[in-house]
Order: sequence, then structure tokens, then C-alpha cells
Amino acid sequence: MQVDTAIIGAGAAGMMCAAHAKGRILLVDHARAPGEKIRISGGGRCNFTNLYTDAGAFLSQNPHFAKSALARYTQWDFIDLVDRHGITWHEKTLGQLFCDTSAKEIIAMLRGLMQQNGVDLRLQTTAQGFAKSPDGFTFSLETDGTRAQITANNLVICTGGKSIPKMGATGLAYDLAAQFGLPVTETRPALVPFTFDKERFADLAGVSAKARITAGAQSFDEALLFTHRGLSGPAVLQASSYWREGEEVSVNLSPDVDLMDKLRNQRHQSGRRNLTTELATHLPARLVDHLAREIDLTGNLADQSDQRLGTICKKLSDWRLKPTGTEGYRTAEVTLGGVCTDALSARTMEAKSVPGLYFIGEAVDVTGWLGGYNFQWAWSSAMAAARALNS
Repeated sequence: MQVDTAIIGAGAAGMMCAAHAKGRILLVDHARAPGEKIRISGGGRCNFTNLYTDAGAFLSQNPHFAKSALARYTQWDFIDLVDRHGITWHEKTLGQLFCDTSAKEIIAMLRGLMQQNGVDLRLQTTAQGFAKSPDGFTFSLETDGTRAQITANNLVICTGGKSIPKMGATGLAYDLAAQFGLPVTETRPALVPFTFDKERFADLAGVSAKARITAGAQSFDEALLFTHRGLSGPAVLQASSYWREGEEVSVNLSPDVDLMDKLRNQRHQSGRRNLTTELATHLPARLVDHLAREIDLTGNLADQSDQRLGTICKKLSDWRLKPTGTEGYRTAEVTLGGVCTDALSARTMEAKSVPGLYFIGEAVDVTGWLGGYNFQWAWSSAMAAARALNS
């Protein structure tokens, strides 16, 4: 079987590329259905992009690499596509856009575009034995024990990273990159909860609070959630991309409040109030009880000097914690690192040393923040490749 372009991986990037590339397009995936990560994302409503998307919200060894693709297919372009297909949406917070009804609408839109484009979609199919030949790329397909040999002028790899292996994630993209001589940067779980020894926060499981989490030089102000295993919530997931083993993270439990000023004012107005009672008006009561084991919070407000209040407030605004690790690829939303951007064209996503070979989406060393950024990278990188294939 001869095709113009074979696309391996029917996720967000693969479907988007297949929907817009011209010629005979073959899209292959081992899953039962395309777009499974789309389906489960955003609580089933798909956080499909972010209003504030720009290259500064992405991690990569080359922070400039994503600029070209993001500029040439923007969040506004994808919003326009969604609008033209009658999918209603809303902004939840921080520019995050979600479908009003269901993530399945995004999948249906992409499947409809692929059908219009005449894409040959092969599901529950294994692609293997990839090789470069004078005629392009060759590999075999296996479906229900039946094999077929494929020759493709172009090969697009968009099998994602290693995150959420129960959904079929593998390191195939990295293996293929290495096979064709492309370097792969270190890969790590990203957008993932932190873990701690001995159920450190088991007594706080289910408690959430607004917090500023700092890892490395990057801080995020969003919700913090305590779990039996450690820390989760949007602020923690964001910070996890910047954390390395052995490092501490800083937790500011009063990012929007001058707690020192509040406590001093209450000391004058309600000096007989217990310090923990007053703190529980600013923080969850269970969290205050937990903190009382680490910080001396005894006594009434009237008993607290400015110096002691300052010490307490400093601890609450810079609570130093050292995770033992993360929950790993099992729950990581994305994979940090991937196919080295030095080996790819920022404009087309084509491998510089292997004409006709493209890598797009999560497989590339471009990782976005939480909140729709990684889907936008999928759309933008897919369109960069599709346009190159059409030129």
C-alpha cells in the first residue's frame, strides 16, 4: 500500500494533522478509539486551549522553538475552528477554555474533518518495522493478525510521551527518533502530584487551599490539594514541571493576604481570641491544626508580640517542604522533554537530517503549563507539519 503521508498516533496532534494534510493520508493507532486523551481531559469537557497562550508558557531546552508554530496557528485560530463547528465553550479561569457540553464534540469535529479529507483511519492496529528507503518510509501494519506493508512518502510521528500508560502511552516516538539518529532530551513526568513519606499529609486528605507554590525560580498561584500520598491541585501540578529530586518547594499559604497586618489588627480588636481560631478564618481549620504541630500557635492574639507574629507569618508564607518524588507517569498529564528541538525545523517540524520525517505534539521537547497549553501546542505543531506537507 502506497500513501503520501503516514501519521502514527491518532491523538490531538495526529488527528489535527490528518484533517489538514493533502493527498493520501493514513492515520494509525493501536487504541480502540481516536483522541482518548481529549475525551478524558478537563473532566470530560476538554480544556482545548488557553486565551493567554504564548511561548513563555512552555518548557524546552530551546525556549524559542515553539514561537514559530504558535504564532502561525494561534489559540484564536482554533477557537474560530471550534466556533465554525457550533461547539459552545466557556472560560473557566486563567484563560482556560472548556467545551460547554463534552470533550467528545472536539473528537467528533476532528473525525468529521478527517472524513471530509478522505483520511484512512486504522484503529487497533500496530505499526512496526520502520525503515527509510529510496521510495520514502516503509513499515508494516498488523490488525487482527493480518499484515500489510506500507510505503509512505512522508512519516509523521505523534504518539505522545510516556504519561498515563494505562491508556496505551509508550516511548515509541523516542525509539523512532533514536532509530533515525535524532537526539532525545531527558524525559520526566510533568504536571504530576508530589509524594511524601509516611503519609505525611494523610490527616489533611481532601483539604484544599489557595496557595503559591514555588519550585526552582517559578511560582504558581492556584489551588493546593492535600492527598493521602502528598500534594496535588493545579498549583502543585504546575510547579512539578520545574522541580527536581532532592529540592524543596516553597508553599505560601497566604499569597493574596497580608496576614501580618490582619493578625495585628485582630490583636487590637479581639485580643482574647485564640490564635488558632483567628488563623482558621484565613486557612482551613484542619490545616491550622496540622500546622500547630510544627509551629507554636498557642495562646491568644493579645499574647503574641510583633516578632512572634512575624515568625509565624514567615513560616506560613514560606513553608518549606521536600517531596520524596512524584506519582510518576501513572498520573502525569504530560511528559517533560522529548525529541530534541535542535534536530527539527521550528517552522515545519521536519527532521533536519531525515527529509520527510516529522515529529509533532507531546513527543517533541515542548511542554506547556496546565490549562490548555499542551492542546494548543498539539494544534499548532500539527498545522505546521500539515502546511509543510501541503507545500
